[in-house]
Amino acid sequence: MDTLLAMAIDLAVQLQADPRCEAVKTAAAAADADEALQTLISEFNLKRIAINTEESKPEGEANAEKLRELNAELRSIYASVMANENMKAYQEAQSELEGLVNKMHLAINLAAQGQDPNLAAQEGCTGNCGTCGGCH
Repeated sequence: MDTLLAMAIDLAVQLQADPRCEAVKTAAAAADADEALQTLISEFNLKRIAINTEESKPEGEANAEKLRELNAELRSIYASVMANENMKAYQEAQSELEGLVNKMHLAINLAAQGQDPNLAAQEGCTGNCGTCGGCH
């Protein structure tokens, strides 16, 4: 096996053991076990289906008022889903893990472009120097 690929696989295994990855697993399990949240998610999905069904009707047959009502209900359910404490915890944990993975990805991309991969550790670095006011 290629040495760099083996190192990447080792890094991936280490990522799985990182507390941020564990936090996502724990938060996902809590969200999955939250019956009220799962009911809301089911209702949300049913409203999306209802909206898609109404929107896919032939021209002139879709009921605009019904679509407005369905969309209002969908937004209300979405707000309830996002206000759920288990969903908030999951979103926060997922965001932290994504931040880490994005910085890891950025470091590899910077190195592949001949740039300093250490720039990825700097706050706000996107890897696109055109959006940057300077590294120092």
